[in-house]
Amino acid sequence: MKQLIQNMKTGVAAVEEVPIPTPRAGMALVRTAASLVSAGTERMVVEFAEKSLLGKARSRPDLVRQVLDKARREGLISTVQAAFNRLDQPMALGYSSAGVIEALGEGMDGFHVGQRVACAGGGYAVHAEYGVVPRNLLVPIPDDLDFESAAFATLGAIALHGFRLAEPQLGENVVVIGLGLLGLLTIQIAAAAGCRVLGVDIDPQRVALATQLGVEACSRDQAESATQAITANRGADVVLICADTSSNDPVELAGVIARDRGRVVATGAVGLHIPRKIYYEKEISFINSRSYGPGRYDASYEESGRDYPIGYVRWTEGRNIEAVVELMAAGKLDVKPLITHRFPIERAAEAYDIITGKKEEPFVGVLLAYPGTVEKSAGSRVVRFSPPASKPASCKLGVIGAGNFANAVLLPAIKKVDGIELVGIASAGGLHAAYSAKKFGFAYAAGSEEEILNDPNINTIAILTRHDSHADLAVRALQAGKHVFVEKPLAITSDQLSVISDQLLNTDHCLLTTGFNRRFAPLARKLRAFLADRREPLYAHYRVNAGYIPLNHWLHDPDQGGGRIVGEGCHFIDFVTYLVGSAPVSVAARALPDNGKYRDDNVTMTFTFPDGSIGVVDYLANGDKAFPKERVEVFCGGRVAALDDYRSLEMVHDGRRKVVRSRLKQDKGWFNEWQAFVRAIAAGGEPPIPYEQLIGVAKASFAVVESVRRSGETIIF
Repeated sequence: MKQLIQNMKTGVAAVEEVPIPTPRAGMALVRTAASLVSAGTERMVVEFAEKSLLGKARSRPDLVRQVLDKARREGLISTVQAAFNRLDQPMALGYSSAGVIEALGEGMDGFHVGQRVACAGGGYAVHAEYGVVPRNLLVPIPDDLDFESAAFATLGAIALHGFRLAEPQLGENVVVIGLGLLGLLTIQIAAAAGCRVLGVDIDPQRVALATQLGVEACSRDQAESATQAITANRGADVVLICADTSSNDPVELAGVIARDRGRVVATGAVGLHIPRKIYYEKEISFINSRSYGPGRYDASYEESGRDYPIGYVRWTEGRNIEAVVELMAAGKLDVKPLITHRFPIERAAEAYDIITGKKEEPFVGVLLAYPGTVEKSAGSRVVRFSPPASKPASCKLGVIGAGNFANAVLLPAIKKVDGIELVGIASAGGLHAAYSAKKFGFAYAAGSEEEILNDPNINTIAILTRHDSHADLAVRALQAGKHVFVEKPLAITSDQLSVISDQLLNTDHCLLTTGFNRRFAPLARKLRAFLADRREPLYAHYRVNAGYIPLNHWLHDPDQGGGRIVGEGCHFIDFVTYLVGSAPVSVAARALPDNGKYRDDNVTMTFTFPDGSIGVVDYLANGDKAFPKERVEVFCGGRVAALDDYRSLEMVHDGRRKVVRSRLKQDKGWFNEWQAFVRAIAAGGEPPIPYEQLIGVAKASFAVVESVRRSGETIIF
């Protein structure tokens, strides 16, 4: 299928061929009929992408500080590679569309194939022939409402949410500053609500268009007198700022024309330096509107489909979209006069020349049309880029998952390993799989994991998806006769781990390994060699400055990420296991109080091992990311070693001190990890990490969570 993609590094917006995506649970596959280009949000994205590196840095000094901190921690080379990879990621444009449901994932009761729907959401309602959209961002549209009008529903919801925030009453006076697309939608919504409305803009053509829609409108220099005229010199009850400018003039004007104790809501992106004198003297209320309603930016609402009870949240973003559709169907919101341009998806890049001013044409509503129908054959979920490699390879690799970690870290390492043929890569959305296939040289990209699992040319599968799918995909890949690399964690529940253990008992010729890369790092191997001839138990202390992540991050979700200890803490449990040479047998763990900010992610864990060794892992989210992330100290038999962030290793024995450093680049072992896995596949020997350690580390991570819940009780497993 065709999709419009923005490259953030080069600034080029282009239409690319990508696989048709696959709807996951709680989502629908929608064939797009029309999509609306946002002259505000999307223009800002494109203009940022078109800036030089220096221009990008100047516009985002916060990101520059993060890059500098990362360079101090991890080295210059690693940081530069990560920064350029982030910029090189493809970005899907668009967030407002309409079309027809073609397929449904599980849990989509209330929707059916063939249903006409309005779609919302960045990354979902994209400019593409097909999109996968979560249930709370789908709204059915009646048969008598055309797709072009329905494509405006998300922008209409932004206007409606801003209007609701002002809490207008029937008969109140409302002034709308800025008569672009958002403003022209807002004036119609305010009029439909029984308010007297005045529109204001500096463009006489937009003033005229507002007048054609039946709303009073005037130029900027007439705004004060016109407001006094329609309000009997009282001032506006409500001022809605829909302008798109860095200037502070709209906020200043709003203060002047608002009545005493009036309400001002900024829906557009404008300067926000509020002049104290006028706002103080009138005691004006000011609100900065956030997108299209409650639920926006809440992953549980948008991605997981958990709606808010209507008795507590009357107007969610989904219900706002629904209300806009009803207004359009009733003839109270007319968007037809707002359509100034239409482009077929093949010419989508031209639309951005219009909204960014490269083509000096007046515009309001710019639509992309999808006149044809993509044939949904088996091949439509696969896009081929190159013929299969002719050279022999012991590892014929298929990858499931093409997110940032895959593209920034793992695939660059895999590309350097001899003996690997890159056959296919799949992602649910299709877009990132196509990007990765072209960048790293896979023969094809797919929009479904089934293409990888069922491909007879693939003998090895790398699973790089979110944590909740790891165990199921690993078992299915083993059952399909494939070697399996699964990124950590191996499983997020005991039941999942049991299924994997059972499958391994019935698997003779396929190898399984987990992405515990740190044990393969060059400095980690030197540390292990330093302790190789130990005759007594060791003590190891691993301190992790993990950093804070918001509570709504998917990693905190026990059903999706497993929580931070199971999802990431397993890395550090494994490293101590590697140093000892066997899995732990017990753990006692305690966490700092969460205090509404954390979620059991400030934890100290003490493990015991069969030989009497003790390992302490302190996983902390309450530090500063500018400080180095990881430090390991080991004491054993008159020896002391300290490994700092995989940049330096200090070893002391018999009064002699040796320090090994990696100054420019942090190496956490991803290349060595894959090199070891490929060698094991070629030799048909033992897995790179013993299964009893893989299983034991997973059990240990589950035991940590249980011990924390039992206030530090020792758990034996």
